[in-house]
Order: sequence, then structure tokens, then C-alpha cells
Amino acid sequence: MSYENKILQMKKMRKKKPESEQNAEKVFKKPDVPTYAKQWEDAGLKRIDNKFGIVFLLEKHYSTNYKHGDFYLGELYNAFQLWNNTEQKHPLALENDNNLVFYDTETTGLKGVGTQIFLNGILEAEPGGFVLKQYVLADPSHEVAFLWESKLWQANKTIVTYNGKSFDWPQLQTRFTLHRKDLPKLPEQKQIDLLHGSKRIWKDDLSRMKLSQVEEEKLGFHRIGDIPGYLAPIIYLDAVKNGNPSTLLKVLEHNEYDLLSLITLYIQTTKLLCEDIKKESATTYTNIGKWYGDLAETEKSSELLKNVTKLYKSDEAGYAYYHLAFQQKKQQLFEQAYLSFKSAIPFIKERQKIIALIELAKIDEHRNKNYEQAIYYSQHAYKLVENSIIWNDEIKFKKLREIEKRIVRNERKISSPGK
Repeated sequence: MSYENKILQMKKMRKKKPESEQNAEKVFKKPDVPTYAKQWEDAGLKRIDNKFGIVFLLEKHYSTNYKHGDFYLGELYNAFQLWNNTEQKHPLALENDNNLVFYDTETTGLKGVGTQIFLNGILEAEPGGFVLKQYVLADPSHEVAFLWESKLWQANKTIVTYNGKSFDWPQLQTRFTLHRKDLPKLPEQKQIDLLHGSKRIWKDDLSRMKLSQVEEEKLGFHRIGDIPGYLAPIIYLDAVKNGNPSTLLKVLEHNEYDLLSLITLYIQTTKLLCEDIKKESATTYTNIGKWYGDLAETEKSSELLKNVTKLYKSDEAGYAYYHLAFQQKKQQLFEQAYLSFKSAIPFIKERQKIIALIELAKIDEHRNKNYEQAIYYSQHAYKLVENSIIWNDEIKFKKLREIEKRIVRNERKISSPGK
């Protein structure tokens, strides 16, 4: 008998389960209510019962005049108006609060299928202000109830997070997938990750991008008595074990700060992206100008970078000149690009300096027909590459050969004009 026929025979021999057993498998069995439920309720957590079990909720409301650090929460609507008034397209742009969710989680670990979310923090706009809803996992057996109650499976939301695109949302997707027979599919939602925005805006200006440092240096908020995030898993597991939620409430406070700071961070980043140069450093505005350039918003990028070169000292504006030169090249303003590259060279790092020298050589060769000057800049770049330690030997050899070809080509043009 062939292998295939044996398999078919074995399939026929398998006994089909009675229909009653099949239906029984589909019935969800609600877990028992934890013995400490009343204790958590007495501490201020509201108990919610749904068809999958229970979940605890702490709910807070804030007026638009509530101040967090240097900002009033109501300034979020001013941010929407700034985006409404601009013609530029930007990944951080929002024009209203429709289905807008500021989202942050606390988890029992950092990775792996065994990691559970035990706190879903959701901050949304409501008439006259904002509402914070913090859903707390009653215990691991009530996870389906916890995930269902957050309503994040409902479609058409815009999720604003800090590192949520890489961490919080994938973790949520994993948990929904594990319970896919009981929960609806978690849809793809529009994501705005303010960690990525902060990196683009404050690169080389902030030493670290930890939210608490951004709060202190850019948002005017200083945490007092805050529970460090790395202690949150231990605190939650201890609260489940002994039933006492007092320290767990400090974790909820930590999560509350994170969510309020998401609003104020969005307000601040919008102001920087949409308003004229004000108080930030040349580095910050240069980063913003480069970001607009990367988004093909050439005019906006050039305008910002030009203003940096006008309003800041030359040693502060070196990279503004550098990135401005590329925008000017795109606009075919080669004379201006040439001057910008020259202005940048004394104040930029080795890698960018080599690129700028090659760009000058290109303009001299192809636009100015000044082959001697093209050779001069190429030779300068050659020496920098030759003495550089930022590339391995293979890459360095390739770059040196490319520059050599440029030098030889220009020498040939000098010795044989017209060819």
C-alpha cells in the first residue's frame, strides 16, 4: 500500500467527535472572580463584568484648561488648526480629534509570547475636555475580558504612541492573535509614533530619547515620586499575588503621566513643524528642514534651512547649509548650491565633508566647466578618504577609485579641450 493510501486510511479510522462535544469546545468558560476583587474596588478601581470575565477601570476627566508641564491640554485643538492652515503634507498631520486615541501600555515583560499587557491606557477627547481610561487586567485568566473591554478592536482609529509602533501595538496584536477564537480580529490602524518624530526633530540635540528626558528638556514637566517603568511588572504581579493594589496605583500614575505627555508632545512637535523659528536650537530646525526635504517638500525645506543660516552663527548653521545645498540642487539653483556647500564644509563632520567636496567637484565639472577647480576639490576629498577610519578597506578602496576616475577625467578635459 502506498504511503498516500495509508494516510487516507488513517484519516477514515479517526473517530469524529460527537456534535455535542464539538459545540462544547466552542463555549467560552468564564474564569473565576479573583478573591481580591473587592479590595481593588475599595481602592478606587471600578469593576466591569463582561461576557469573558472582569476587568478593572480607573477613569479620570480633564478640562481643556488642565496644564501638564508648559502646555494646556486644549492647545491640542490649536495644533489641529495649524495643520489645517498648512499646505505641507506630513506624517504627523492631524486635522481633528475624530477617533483619535493616545495609547500606552504596561506589560509583564519586554518580549515573548509569555509577555502580557496588564494595563491598557487610553486617553481621548470628549466634549469640553479629555477622558483617561486605564483598563487593568484582573489576573492573567481574565485576559480576554481585558482585551475586549478596551474596544481597540473597533476600526477607524488613529493611534498616537511613544514607541508604540514597534512595541505596544505589536504586543497587542500578539495577544489578540492568541485569543483569535474568542476575539474579533484587531484591525490595522493609522499609527503616529511620536518617538520617531522626536528622533527626527531632536537628533543630536537630546542625548537620549527616553520620554522622561523629553518631558524635562522640551515639555517643561518633571516627574516627582514616579515609579520607574522597569518596576511595573514586579509591582503588578505582586498586587495579583497579595491582593493589595496600593503600589499598583502608582504604576497607573506613571501611565497617566505618559499619556498626558503624549498630548503635550504632539502639541510641541506640531508647533515646531508648522510655526516660524522661535526658541529651539539651530540643530532642531535643521533637522526639521531636512525632514521636510526627505518628504519632498522642497520649498518648505529650503525656507526653513535658509532661515537657520540667517538667524544662527555659521558654526551652528553648518548642517543647515549642507542640507540646503541639496534642496537648491533639486531646484536647479546650482550657483546657490555651490555657495551653500562651501559654507558648510568648515563646520560639518568628515563623512558629510567628503560628500560636499564631491558635490562641489561635480558642479565645477559639469556646470562651471572649471576642471582645475573640480580636480582641486576631488583631491581634497581623496586625502580625507585616504586618511579616514570610518570605512573598512574594501569600501575605502572603492571610494578612492571613484575619486581617481573623476580626477583623471577632468585632467583629460584640460589636456584635450573640446573632446
